[in-house]
Amino acid sequence: MRIVIAEDAAILRDGMTALLTMRGHEVVAVGDADALFAQVERERPDVAVVDIRMPPSFTDEGLRAALRLRKEFPDLGVLLFSQYVELRYAAELLDGLSDRVGYLLKERVADIDDFVEALDRVASGGTALDPEVVTQVLGASRRREALNRLTPREREVLALMAEGRSNAAIGASLVITERAVEKHVTNIFTKLDLPPSDADHRRVLAVLRYLAP
Repeated sequence: MRIVIAEDAAILRDGMTALLTMRGHEVVAVGDADALFAQVERERPDVAVVDIRMPPSFTDEGLRAALRLRKEFPDLGVLLFSQYVELRYAAELLDGLSDRVGYLLKERVADIDDFVEALDRVASGGTALDPEVVTQVLGASRRREALNRLTPREREVLALMAEGRSNAAIGASLVITERAVEKHVTNIFTKLDLPPSDADHRRVLAVLRYLAP
């Protein structure tokens, strides 16, 4: 395989390059997203291995780069290889789980042969997904679906709840009665699947659902 690696940690980048080269693969390694695009354009690899957090901000450059690669080079396999499950764009990247995409967590890859097999699978048109990634992405999708069930007014009420407002303060802000606020809050609990519980405070749980990525 022809492989481009985008990884800012020099030791890990060089180590992966050496291990894959020893197994007969052609490898080019870079340390940032701009160099990644340049090498993909030049080398036309079979698969790109991309870390999520790269320069300059070390937040989600790699994930955004992976999305762009998927759009501009549809025949390229893209394997995210990270310490983190980043949900901001992961659902979009994995939308449909169609083909040529992978997302593995570094700490859970115990065998280099398993890693190479995952690379080959992605390059050949398949997928390679860590179960934890799938669990978290699907969980985030369910939260979004639940929030989408809320009416615009219920979303306004929930947003004010997230600011720590009382029902009376919410009513004053939205110019509705406190009784109306209570009705909206009850509907929010129902739509977010938050039944009455002695152990948890539903108001706090609703806000956590609202604030979750």
